[in-house]
Amino acid sequence: EVQVVESGGGSVQTGGSLRLSCAVTGYIWMSRRVAWFRQAPGKEREGVASLTDTGSSLYSASAKGRFTLSRGDKFTWYLQMNDLTPEDTAEYFCAANQGPSYQPPKLGVDDYDDWGQGTHVTVSS
Repeated sequence: EVQVVESGGGSVQTGGSLRLSCAVTGYIWMSRRVAWFRQAPGKEREGVASLTDTGSSLYSASAKGRFTLSRGDKFTWYLQMNDLTPEDTAEYFCAANQGPSYQPPKLGVDDYDDWGQGTHVTVSS
């Protein structure tokens, strides 16, 4: 059974930092791709960052230069978020899928099969 579990959300002031964690278990044979999405009230879910097992990454325009998605141990990924603004306030979701090693990083909701429950990030001015 595949499980995706997020942690690390919270409240910070503008300019602060947070690190979100995502634990993905249950994939056995194929290469993994992990991504973070976020959804603010009244808005669509948007991709923020994606990372493949081969180390290829992709960031949204709003995340580039401020967020870094990295892999820790075999089952854990981290999203380091710096220089946060109130526009970053949202529910953040980790998503994952398994596939061939050449699968590129992607930020589409439909590109991922397994999702976590979300963790909330609030940035106050």
